[in-house]
Amino acid sequence: MALCAGCASGSDRKAPPSPADPWEPLNRPIYSFNRTFDSLTYKPIAKVYEFIIPSFLRRGVTNFSRNLRTPLVMINNGLQGKGGAAANDLGRFLLNSTVGLGGILDPATAEGLDRNDEDFGQTLAVWGVPAGPYVEVPFLGPNTLRDALMIPLNLYADPLLHYDNSSVRDKLYGLRAIDLRQRLFAAEELIADSPDRYLTVRESFLQRRQYLIYDGNPPVDEDFYEDFEDDFLEEGQN
Repeated sequence: MALCAGCASGSDRKAPPSPADPWEPLNRPIYSFNRTFDSLTYKPIAKVYEFIIPSFLRRGVTNFSRNLRTPLVMINNGLQGKGGAAANDLGRFLLNSTVGLGGILDPATAEGLDRNDEDFGQTLAVWGVPAGPYVEVPFLGPNTLRDALMIPLNLYADPLLHYDNSSVRDKLYGLRAIDLRQRLFAAEELIADSPDRYLTVRESFLQRRQYLIYDGNPPVDEDFYEDFEDDFLEEGQN
């Protein structure tokens, strides 16, 4: 995100249309709506949450949320043929759910069971399904069409959805959303000075998805680095 923000702030030229974002005329108003909704709801609540909740308690909330997501990650590692990673996820879930007090603590990481991050959108990518156009989903933000179509399945694979006590379940959903919003403050600071935040968020999201799909080793985009080098040299001459 820092790299994208630097590129965006280094020039006032209007960016050419992106082949990955043919729906940009529709996406931009939805992005503006999402930002407005966030500024009136989640962002101020998350600021209060950050101010009054000590960091070690916030870490417990984050650990708990990530632990609940582990079955989803495990299923998708299995579907992608990553048997070792799926076994790692199972070990993490069992250890953190028991010794880790329901996932509030994270003893699995200390035991060398690293956390993975997989979902059904990544599984479709591994299976060869194209990403499709970039799309801003109301209330949920950046996605590709492939990822957006998998949102219901990702939600269904969440164990919290199947918890019978709706009152407790809804409160946990709210706490999870607030905790996630608070953790996004650091990323938000990186794009604060970007003249086109929509563009910066879009490119950051797409690069992040590539990073996850390829497990941290995405193919090198030669065109991106050539464009970056040209912009860098042009700015240096100016």
